[in-house]
Amino acid sequence: MIEIDNKVVHFDVFRKCFACDIAKCKGICCVEGDSGAPLEKEEEEKLKEILPKIYSRLSDEAKSVIDVNGVSMLDIEGELTTSIIGKAGACVFANRSAEGIIYCEIEKAWEEGLVDFRKPISCHLYPIRVKKYASFEAVNYDVWNICKDAVKLGDERNVKIYEYLKEPLIRKYGEEWYNEMCVAADYVKNIDFGDK
Repeated sequence: MIEIDNKVVHFDVFRKCFACDIAKCKGICCVEGDSGAPLEKEEEEKLKEILPKIYSRLSDEAKSVIDVNGVSMLDIEGELTTSIIGKAGACVFANRSAEGIIYCEIEKAWEEGLVDFRKPISCHLYPIRVKKYASFEAVNYDVWNICKDAVKLGDERNVKIYEYLKEPLIRKYGEEWYNEMCVAADYVKNIDFGDK
C-alpha cells in the first residue's frame, strides 16, 4: 500500500486494469448486492433535496420504498446507503432502459441539467471502495465477479483502475492529490511483485 495525504491506496488500484463494459454487464452493479450504494451524510441530504425533481422518473416500487423508508437506509454493518427494493434488490434510483441497460436516474437528471448532483461518489468511484478510519482512509479495489467483463476490457486496453477513475478520484480528493497518485503509480511500476 502507498500513503498519499492520509489516504492509504492499495497496490491493486495502480496495478489492476478495469474499464466498464456496459454492453456486457448491463449495469447490473446497480441492482445486485446486499445493500445500496454507500453514502456520505451530505449526500443523503442532497438526495432529499433533489428528490422532488426526479421522483416522477422512479419506478413505482422505488417510490413505495422511498415513501415508507426515505432515500437512505443503514446496511447490516450500520453504514449509510441508498435505499433498496427488497432485502437484496435494486437501488431505488436505478431504472432500466428499453435496451435492458440499468442506469441511474440521478445521473441522467444531472446529464440533462435538471439537478446539480451527479450521483453518490461511491457509485462514481466503483470499483474503488473507500473505508474511513480514525486517522486515514483506505482506498481499495473491490473485486466483484459481475465485473469480469470490465477487467477483461481493461486488460485489452491496458487501462489501470486509477487511470479509468481519474474523474471521480479528482472529484473526491482533488487534482493535486490525483497528480501525486500518478507519481506513486510510476513508483509502483518499478516494484517487483513476483507475479509476472
